[in-house]
Formats: sequence, C-alpha cells, structure tokens
Amino acid sequence: MERTVSAADATLTAPGTGAPLLDGMPRQRTVLPPEDQAPAQATTAVVPDAAPAPAPRTVPRSWLLLPTPTGTPFTFGYAAVLVVTSLFAEHADPTLVHTLYQDSSTDVAHLVQSPVLVLVASALWIAGGMMSSYSLVFLLVLTSLERRIGGRRTAVVFLLGHVLATLATEVPIGLLVLAGHLPESSLHRLDYGISFGVAASVGALAGLLRPWLRWPVLIVFGGMLLQDLAEFADPLSDCGHLLSLAIGIATWPLVRRWRQTGPEALSASAA
Repeated sequence: MERTVSAADATLTAPGTGAPLLDGMPRQRTVLPPEDQAPAQATTAVVPDAAPAPAPRTVPRSWLLLPTPTGTPFTFGYAAVLVVTSLFAEHADPTLVHTLYQDSSTDVAHLVQSPVLVLVASALWIAGGMMSSYSLVFLLVLTSLERRIGGRRTAVVFLLGHVLATLATEVPIGLLVLAGHLPESSLHRLDYGISFGVAASVGALAGLLRPWLRWPVLIVFGGMLLQDLAEFADPLSDCGHLLSLAIGIATWPLVRRWRQTGPEALSASAA
C-alpha cells in the first residue's frame, strides 16, 4: 500500500537524497556536505591577564592628626619654632630666659611702645614649656583646622584669638591704672604664650565638627577654662581664655564658608 505524501511533508526530505523523513519520528540530524559546513573557528590563545598593579600605600588616618611639612605647613613650621624656643628656655641661663620673657610680654607698657613686635614675640613661647597641656592641644587642633580650611586661614583664626583677647584683657588694666584703681606695677604684668590663639582655634574647629563631637569638645574644654577661673590663680588670663574661645565660636560662619570654598583658595597647603 502506497503512502501518500502531502506537499508539506514532501519538503521534509533528507538532504542530498530527496527521500522524505519518516513521519511521526523525531527529525533526523542532517549531515551537511563538506562544502556546506561552516569553517572551524580559529583557536585563540588565551593570554592570562597581567597581575594587577599594587595599590598605592595610604597614610594611616592616625598620622593625619599630626602636622606634616606638605599637608599642614603652617602648623608644622610653627610647631618647629616652638620646639626650638622651648628647648632654649629649658637649657639656657634662667636669667636670660626671664629677660626674654619680659621683653616678649604683651603687658600694657610694651603694647604702648611696640605693639606689633610684642604681639608676635609673645606667640613664640609656650607658657610651661613643651610639657604644657596647650602644646598637645596646639598640635591636634591646629593640624585638624588647617586640613579643613588651609594654612593662611588657620593663621588668621589663631591671630584673631591671640591679638583680640590680649587687647581685651590688657587695655582695661591700663584704664584702671589711669583711673587710680590699680598700681603702676600692673602695667608690667608678665604675659606671653600661645594659649589665647589655641583657645580660639578650638572654638573655630568645633564649628566644623559634627554635633556629636562638637558639643563634647566645647563642654570639656570650656569646663577646664571655667575650673581654672574658679581657682582664681590668674583670673585675668583665665578670662582671656574664655574670651578667646568665644572669639573662635564667633568665626563659625566664616570658617564654614572657608571649608566649602576649599583650603587652596587662600593657601597652597593640601587639605
């Protein structure tokens, strides 16, 4: 009995033979003639990737707390000067050192005679030497401030506290002496050191910190200043420290704008 192949089935034939494929069976794999076969793909040699370049060495974050010649040149240079003057004060003849302290004092008499000279000279010494608590605060605070706003701006903040607090504490003494309420010996009060500038820098830096750190810094540092004032050992200088802290706090709008514009705008130091 012959099987009728429809036109549709007639197209399903084995290549090269014309024989139809079996109905109902899975389609047989067709074998292409040599001329119809696709050329074999060329074998490509796989070259292993080159070893990744070693990652650049980064400075540990803990070292960023300390000044460096390139990162914080103002703080680093100033700290080097203070180390020299502190070593000199420790090992030189005490009489000579005391004379230099007196000549650098920002008392009323010296401020009237040579204000610029004594304001600069008084900031070259650390009251109490390198073991003073202000020396450590100086390194940590000015380094952190300079990395945020640059060297020149940090110097501006420091000088604002140093100069304004000095004038605010010494000018009233001169007026009280003129009014006869204080003896003339008050015009030669020994006053030198970096503490006013450091206190102003602490106040300014606090404005750049996050709230969870800003307020503890102000509370702890301000509490130390209030404790010193309560002891009444040197009330005039202690009042100057609190005033310097307030001066630094008053610079918050300025230092925040400086941080947004970047430290390079006024200083070549890297942040």
